[in-house]
Amino acid sequence: MSKILLLGSGELGKEFTIAAQRIGQTIIAVDSYENAPAMQVAHSFEVINMLDGDALDKIVAKHQPDFIVPEIEAIRTERFYEYEKQGITVVPSAKAANFTMNRKAIRDLAAKELGLKTANYRYATSSEELQKAVKEVGIPCVVKPLMSSSGKGQSTIKIPDDIEKAWNYAVEGSRGDVVEVIVEAFVKFNSEITLLTITQNNNPTLFCAPIGHRQERGDYQESWQPARISDKDLFEAQDMAEKVTEALGGAGLFGVEFFLADDGVYFSELSPRPHDTGMVTLAGTQNFNEFELHLRAILSLPIFEIKLEKAGASAVILASKEGSNPNYEGLEKIAGLAKTDFRIFGKPTTRPYRRMAVALTNDTLDTPIEEIVERAQNAARLVTIK
Repeated sequence: MSKILLLGSGELGKEFTIAAQRIGQTIIAVDSYENAPAMQVAHSFEVINMLDGDALDKIVAKHQPDFIVPEIEAIRTERFYEYEKQGITVVPSAKAANFTMNRKAIRDLAAKELGLKTANYRYATSSEELQKAVKEVGIPCVVKPLMSSSGKGQSTIKIPDDIEKAWNYAVEGSRGDVVEVIVEAFVKFNSEITLLTITQNNNPTLFCAPIGHRQERGDYQESWQPARISDKDLFEAQDMAEKVTEALGGAGLFGVEFFLADDGVYFSELSPRPHDTGMVTLAGTQNFNEFELHLRAILSLPIFEIKLEKAGASAVILASKEGSNPNYEGLEKIAGLAKTDFRIFGKPTTRPYRRMAVALTNDTLDTPIEEIVERAQNAARLVTIK
């Protein structure tokens, strides 16, 4: 059996660890704080500053893993090339982890090297540069730190007075030591989708049914599968996803995000790991959930097919204030609902809008997806975090 060093131990890492445990893999969970969700189900754990390259080197030397599986962006990913030279498999690859850690690298790869359709964009390393970039791309526009996750630091500029606020908010929400933002022209899109894309070592690239989602504060609130999309747009999105994942290399699951607009499909972002919107697959929508697919691709276990079996939705359960040792009231209400389930992530502390749990619903494929999403939303409202 393989030894896997998991870098980042949040809720996505927890579900990946559970999937790995079920087929006998050994997991060492790493994060910057004790009792992170994945640590609660792993064989062992390490607590380090995730941006300390020397500390990362030490735990790699200590554990000698077969695989290094990043679950977050803010890691010293430049060290991954050396680990690959040592014979350790970085998932999906050192190149993928490096390029997707920084929005600049992945956007330039997609737009300039591969010629994928993206929003018009510029970069800025200061408030003054942001003023110039906004002039060039136009208002409204979206500002994001080059390094961040879960929408942190992301905002929309609607009037010139928003520019200074957007810069300060992006700097506050930035992870790592890169102080730079990407400024994107606002795409008049009709919807957003995530296309979970699975690359395999010795088998073809596979795609899950597209997932739709709704965001607030740059973070997803609900996701649903399948999302509505025309055959033409789906083919275009799959073609883009295959091109960009092939350029990054390696085996594993990628969450590839797209805007669907009147004039076609726009590539937006990519994560080389299970995606938060993909938690809808925990509702039993597919024969394998996204974490099982990621694991099987990593281990070179052939995936015969990905079959959409039900329609489903997820809705997040958020904390409202700062605290520790949270209690969850109302779980018996969710448990009493038909075709409904939930997951508690096990985060030891709370803060406003922190994602703490998720409600899951499913139904037959001919059930209107709006009904299933509404059921997930209503289920999530039944839970109060104290």
